[in-house]
Amino acid sequence: MIRWFLLLLLLAALPARGQDFDSLVPGLAGGFTQQAEAVERLGALGDPRALPLLRALSESRLLRAEGGVRVAPDGPAPSGPEVIRINNRVRVALRGALGRLQLVSPDPAERLAAADGLLRARSAEDIPLLEAALAREAVPRIRAHMELALGAARLGSPDPAVRRAGIAALGGTASPEARAVLLAARGTDEALSADVNAAVAAIDRRLSLRRAAETAFQGLSLGSVLLLAALGLAVTFGVMGVINMAHGEFVMIGAYTTVVVQEALRASPTLAPWSLPLAIPAAFLVTAAIGAAMERGLIRHLYGRPLETLLLTFGVGMVLQQVVRLVFGAQNREVISPPWMQGTLTLPFDITVTQNRAWIILFALAVLAATFAAIRLTRFGLEMRAVVQNRRIAATMGIRTGRVDALTFAFGSGIAGLAGVALSQIDNVSPNLGTSYIIDSFMVVVFGGVGSLLGTLIGAFTLGVVNKLLEPWAGAVLAKVAVLVGIMLFIQRRPKGLFALKGRAAES
Repeated sequence: MIRWFLLLLLLAALPARGQDFDSLVPGLAGGFTQQAEAVERLGALGDPRALPLLRALSESRLLRAEGGVRVAPDGPAPSGPEVIRINNRVRVALRGALGRLQLVSPDPAERLAAADGLLRARSAEDIPLLEAALAREAVPRIRAHMELALGAARLGSPDPAVRRAGIAALGGTASPEARAVLLAARGTDEALSADVNAAVAAIDRRLSLRRAAETAFQGLSLGSVLLLAALGLAVTFGVMGVINMAHGEFVMIGAYTTVVVQEALRASPTLAPWSLPLAIPAAFLVTAAIGAAMERGLIRHLYGRPLETLLLTFGVGMVLQQVVRLVFGAQNREVISPPWMQGTLTLPFDITVTQNRAWIILFALAVLAATFAAIRLTRFGLEMRAVVQNRRIAATMGIRTGRVDALTFAFGSGIAGLAGVALSQIDNVSPNLGTSYIIDSFMVVVFGGVGSLLGTLIGAFTLGVVNKLLEPWAGAVLAKVAVLVGIMLFIQRRPKGLFALKGRAAES
């Protein structure tokens, strides 16, 4: 109903063209030559009433009627002598006319497709039609495509001033299509070749800035993943001094918790869309419980013995991987993203980003803020910092240091589970999911400064952006090697990282 209402509005806006339209319609029922001429003139007229007629003609649904033509209802194509037949010449004319008339269609998708088609055609005959369509168009994205098509059409004009206006319009964009059109027209007019070259150079500059912005977003996206993976490690390693080589497996368990929650809620139409938000607390609680059990059962006997702790947690990580393989199998599992995380998002200056990675950046910052609040604004955080500063004095003040150790390790493990929830949206869930992030997590913590949340934030985003900036030049593997070498050289100058921990814990 809305589409037909818009069509009626367009019809009301074109009363002066009614006589031309009425005089051309009978030609659709004439001979093939008369049909082709009528189709071309109707297409050039730009009257939206011609669109359903020409569509019906192309689909063999236009019938002869007394005094004119009529459109058969939707469904199988009719047969009989009243059906108007067409030949190849008429079909060619129909393709061009339909492409032009779709500019006045009430359907935005059709108008967008028509603008793209006219951009490829680059015919000066389309200039009046495009100018009229631009005067009516209100959708910014469609207007941008129509302006590109109008600039390309002006390049075919015999008037040098019109061609120069087309070059200026195309040069003011950051469109690869406009650049291709200008390059194709560069050799056809020597008098305007300097203008074309300047317009191409302007487009190249804008495209370079856009690529730089998109690369920066990819770096921030990678940095947000590293931030989530390293936050838990910053607590267990940076605060407790425990080298937890099973940290990657906690990330993996968080991802598998997301799989379990989604499969459990798949049959419920009410809860299924909320499976991802519900997986966040579930992953935190599951991994925190496993972390607490691991600390109370194993790690608490090895405090002050870092080598033994490293070997122990490495073995626990291997055990967790095998348990997951036995329960879920070795094949990859896919987590379906909710609709609001799917697709792409177009930012100003036509910078395109994927919505799932944009949400992960926001999620990582939210987790960082929650971690900071838990450490700085809660009693648990106060006790944890007291135990880090001086365990013996904290115990004499009545703080149960063993309980604080267990809660701290559980808290860091729960944050790793949250990282698994985020990674399930951009990667397949497998028993080896967390293995590829454990080294990067240690790099972030060491580079930013052991125990510093601000250092973890800056280190994660710095490594992510630098890595993505190097990848186009050196490749993914060499870029990571270069980042690792750079961190090694940096640690030689600043062994305690960007932000060194201060206090008795740093001195001991």
